[in-house]
Amino acid sequence: MHESHVRANGLLHHVITWEPEGPRPDATVLCAHGFLDVGHSFRQVAERLAARGHRVVAFDWRGHGETEWIGAGGYYHFMDYVADLADLVDALVPGPLHLVGHSMGGTAAALFAGTFPSRVDRLVLLEGLGPEEAAPASPPERTARWVEAVRKARAKPHRRMATLEEALARMRVQNPELPDDLGLELAARSTREVDGGYEWSFDPIHRTRGPYPFRTETFLAFLRAIRAPTLLVDGEEGYRAADHADRIAALPHADRIELPNVGHMMHWFAPDAVARALHVFLSKPAGDADPDDPT
Repeated sequence: MHESHVRANGLLHHVITWEPEGPRPDATVLCAHGFLDVGHSFRQVAERLAARGHRVVAFDWRGHGETEWIGAGGYYHFMDYVADLADLVDALVPGPLHLVGHSMGGTAAALFAGTFPSRVDRLVLLEGLGPEEAAPASPPERTARWVEAVRKARAKPHRRMATLEEALARMRVQNPELPDDLGLELAARSTREVDGGYEWSFDPIHRTRGPYPFRTETFLAFLRAIRAPTLLVDGEEGYRAADHADRIAALPHADRIELPNVGHMMHWFAPDAVARALHVFLSKPAGDADPDDPT
């Protein structure tokens, strides 16, 4: 595992690379994490893929982990992630691109693949087909709420935590099954030391709701533009938008698998199954990407 920093779209991004022991392959598996997660959370999957001969690269999105936060007066609009990803691909992927995205990172990966369809050779979305469409609201009212939320987020910093064990306890509110070893590893990667304690490394502004609501019809236009063979990986106990089937149908070249006994954070809790599914799908010759084939 090698760590570095790459400037993309004006921000210094933290990058982690796992090289295979054998000859370096032409293709790069580029992994995009989800909301309030970090690139290092792919470590278990990446190690298994590297052992199978893949080159794997992960990164922290803007305002997450060790990547820079946006500057004063800025915000995290969703299309900013697409622009970041475009520069990261140029810097990190000299050959074929196998793009893997989880949750929010999957949504950004789908937007990128629809915007630059010739650049993506294979696409894998780990429960990355977008959130529910936002409930109808008056645009002026939504904008006013956004302005007020950002003001509060900037005025109120992260609450300090005394230990990594305390950070882990907070992570277990959403994921109570998180074991001590993995949990403390993720907690260490998701926090930074401050005045003898710890605080989350993500920008608090991420917790605010932006002024531009998610619109399914707009997202479907990007899905329809994707040309790469696509693998959709869902957890049996994971997340589905109400119109999940419509989003799947919009993808012109998609296969889907469901991993049993796992929820949304499948790369945390089922790394063997995720790595196996990715390896099978990414190793298939072009035009023959059946993810259910166990060979």
